[in-house]
Amino acid sequence: MRFTSLVIELIRARPRLIVWIAVLLQALMWLFVALVFYRSPPGTLATLLAFGREYQVGTDLGPPLPVWLADIAYRLAGGHMFGVYVLAQLCEIATFIALYHLSRAVVGSQQAVLAVLLTMTVLAFSSSALDFGPLVLARPLWALLLLHSWQIIGQRRGNAWFAWSIEAGLLLLTTPAAIFLLALLVIFALATAGGRRTLRALDPLFALIVVAVLALPYAVWLMRAETLVLPALPQLAELNARALHAAWLLGGLVLGAAAIPALTFLNTRLFVAKGEDAPIIYRPPVQPLARNFVYFFALAPALGAVLISAVLGLDSVVGGAGVVLVMSGLAVVVMAGDLIAMRRARMLRTVWAAAVVAPAAGVVLAVLFLPWTGANEIATSMPARAISDFFDESFARRTNHRLRAVAGETQLASLITLHSGRPHLFIDADPARTPWMNPAKFAETGGVVVWRASDTAGTPPPEILKRFPGIVPEVPRAFEWLVTGRQQLLRIGWAIVRPKGA
Repeated sequence: MRFTSLVIELIRARPRLIVWIAVLLQALMWLFVALVFYRSPPGTLATLLAFGREYQVGTDLGPPLPVWLADIAYRLAGGHMFGVYVLAQLCEIATFIALYHLSRAVVGSQQAVLAVLLTMTVLAFSSSALDFGPLVLARPLWALLLLHSWQIIGQRRGNAWFAWSIEAGLLLLTTPAAIFLLALLVIFALATAGGRRTLRALDPLFALIVVAVLALPYAVWLMRAETLVLPALPQLAELNARALHAAWLLGGLVLGAAAIPALTFLNTRLFVAKGEDAPIIYRPPVQPLARNFVYFFALAPALGAVLISAVLGLDSVVGGAGVVLVMSGLAVVVMAGDLIAMRRARMLRTVWAAAVVAPAAGVVLAVLFLPWTGANEIATSMPARAISDFFDESFARRTNHRLRAVAGETQLASLITLHSGRPHLFIDADPARTPWMNPAKFAETGGVVVWRASDTAGTPPPEILKRFPGIVPEVPRAFEWLVTGRQQLLRIGWAIVRPKGA
């Protein structure tokens, strides 16, 4: 009898089930990593939550939607970071499910599974899975926009315009790169006969009204904040450096998608014995318009984002690698042809699983073993709950008042704002970033000023002494890391600014 692996048969018979299993297992893996190995939020997530509790229409972090959603998820989880981690994974799940439906409309349900599995390897390496923010929230919105754009242009489904308009408006409230991404959709529509035919109807006008209504409050804030300025173009002497920077950014995107060419190479005939009959994954022929749609949105966002980032001198790709590479897996599947032979399926499964698990395994190994090398500290190993509890209780005991504001080093102050009392964050080094708090108001309400202690006396850094000349430093408080290893204890210097009238 001819033997075919169970996974191949499930791809043929139950493609949607395979997608859900793979996506949910990946989400559970990252939630397990967060719950077991994260004692504090990754990246700038604590600062994002500190901004989120203020519910500002706009801040220097960008559009407000990611900030608001993060705070809502944090509150719904009872003041636990688990809610924000779940929100990040829901964004991942929504991204892959939207991509599956788009791929199914282009290459059929069986090869759509392959497109999703390939894209999972790309996003695993190119973007953070738990650091919720604009780059994470933009992924499902962009995937849904591409899905409904294809339904409108390729399938002539006018009822998709309403969903498209909502997603476009939300994307504008999520990331500044939304204008660039929406411009690409307009360019493709104008460049194709099907797209131009779609734009002649009244539906695009109604969609534009919905988008304008959703984005209007943030647009008004941008105009009042006077942030709508044209970026400075590079000088002639800077062009070589910017070109090298563009090559570096492009190389980073290629490296993030390295698992796709690796899997493609392993699936060639070089690794197959003579006479072996590989199982085939079939699809109906792809329409020329669909092929152009996939290729355009696989290449144009990545190349355009690299160019814009190089011209503006940005350190990372505009929109995030997870957004601009979301169509890369589908593009490879479309390029592969109507019949895709799955050679050496067991080896392909092993390499794919390794590519998906490797980032999470790298996080675990870094947390457990990096402290023993005496290298840089692991930010997620800070005991956030113990830090916030200590300073909240210390302020209450000394002043008989609730802790209402925290200043000093932004990273440490942001962790303290995660306490159940949710004190305000005050970035004293740049008060304009936190318009809800200023030096006069901080002196009136009182609060805690924190910094990294460099000695046993807890002497404040000169810049903090300059901004808070009257503070009296307390004895530094030492906290243990999740894994201390050869690192010294985390020593935090602090001082109390008593409320007026206390």
